[in-house]
Amino acid sequence: MSMIVSTETTAKVGTQPRGKMIAYWSVTLLLASAITLSGIGQLMLYGGNVELVTNLGYPLYILTILGIWKILGATAVIVPGLPRLKEWTHAGIFFLMTGAALSHVFANDYGDYGFNIILPLSYAALNIASWALRPKSRKL
Repeated sequence: MSMIVSTETTAKVGTQPRGKMIAYWSVTLLLASAITLSGIGQLMLYGGNVELVTNLGYPLYILTILGIWKILGATAVIVPGLPRLKEWTHAGIFFLMTGAALSHVFANDYGDYGFNIILPLSYAALNIASWALRPKSRKL
């Protein structure tokens, strides 16, 4: 009888609260969707990406590199398993987004109402939230 009680207690402690799991998947799917759409837009040279990159002084081929890495990163964040890859992916997304914001700051290219700074920093914030809410199965 006492063995059953201890097994139940262990099972309850080992599971993640439902609300935290819902928050994790909501934030992570939003992040993955945003990163994927951004990557597709860069690969297709769509939506002002060419102007953004040329205003910063980067060559156009950087869009292909960034687009591929974003799609791969969004995939890595979603697929099950591979906790070390997920850690590196979250770090990469953070550095990519903060680097984008800083590139715009250094080039004095703030966009309308600071959009060119706010958008990548909001992606970085989503990334941090996804990383912080991740379940134990996705931690090292």
